[in-house]
Parts: sequence; C-alpha cells; structure tokens
Amino acid sequence: MKAWQHFKTITKHRWLVCCGCFRVGLYWQGLTHDLSKYSLTEFREGAKYYQGTRSPNAAEREDKGYSEAWMHHKGRNRHHYEYWTDMNRQTRNYESISMPRKYLVEMVMDRRAACMTYQGAAYRDDSALIYFDRSREKELMHPKTSRELGYILTMLAEKGEAETFRYLKESVLTGEPFPWERQGECPWTPSK
Repeated sequence: MKAWQHFKTITKHRWLVCCGCFRVGLYWQGLTHDLSKYSLTEFREGAKYYQGTRSPNAAEREDKGYSEAWMHHKGRNRHHYEYWTDMNRQTRNYESISMPRKYLVEMVMDRRAACMTYQGAAYRDDSALIYFDRSREKELMHPKTSRELGYILTMLAEKGEAETFRYLKESVLTGEPFPWERQGECPWTPSK
C-alpha cells in the first residue's frame, strides 16, 4: 500500500512540475523531471519511508543518519543546487557553483510543486518562500543562486503565479539581467 501511495505522490509531483515547466517553455525538463524517483534505489527507499506529509528522504535520514535515495537523486538531477558542487582546483575544497538559469527555473517549479503536493489545500503562493527562509539552504548554495532563487520566490509570494511565470519565461530564461544586475543592488538579501 505504501508503494502505491508513494507512486501516486511522486507522479502527482512530477505532473505539477511538468505543467509549470510547460508554462514557461521548458518542455524537455518538464517531461524528464525526477525520472530517477522511479529507479529501484530511490523508489524502494521512498516507499519504505513514505508518510505522505513530507519527503520520505527526511524519514530515511532520521532512521539511518543519511538518505541513500537523496544521495542518488541529487547526483542525477540538475535542478538541485547540491548537484552544482565541485572541487575548486586552487583551494582543493568542494564549493558550490552558480546554477544555469534553466535549472534554476526548474528548481522553482520543483519547490512550488513539492509544497503543493505535501501541503494540499493549505498551499499558498508564499509556501516555497517560507520553506526557503526557514532552511539553511541559502548558506549552502552559491550566493548568486541563493539571491536569484530568493528573488523569484519572493515574486511568487507577492505577485502570484501569472506574473512570476511570465517573468521566468520572458526575462530569466531569455538571459535578461536581474534587477540588481542592472541597478547595482539586490532588492532581496538572504537572511542568516
């Protein structure tokens, strides 16, 4: 039963991401989003730790101290900032790298869809921003990616989907500079 519930949850999530990606013109990314969740490594653990109200990766992590499914997933899906980490040749430390815009936009769609999936009727346009502000992610991702993501999630929270999706399609994905790149300052700064 948990396997069927997990299958329905990840399929619903993929569908929501696909719809969002299609709205902004990311057709291939919409179609291929999170296909690794159906792999044996990810699906087995997802079904085992399925709860329906949050990612099974969190429950797996609480049980084992790590999430095998998450480690598999983040290394195969470019819409996760964790994918964009590599060894700096000078410092010999692993460091974050700024995400290309098409994956940044897919990450926005992913976060929106995750909130919609797990919050159901309680979802609001500010849900993804609230989650982002409460997390430590902004400290871990590249500062440029964090700034861009924060700006887009704030726009979604304040101006809604229609205007945010238009902005993603007409400005972000076409390479237009973000407002602070034109004006020299960022209207949104990650809180610590």
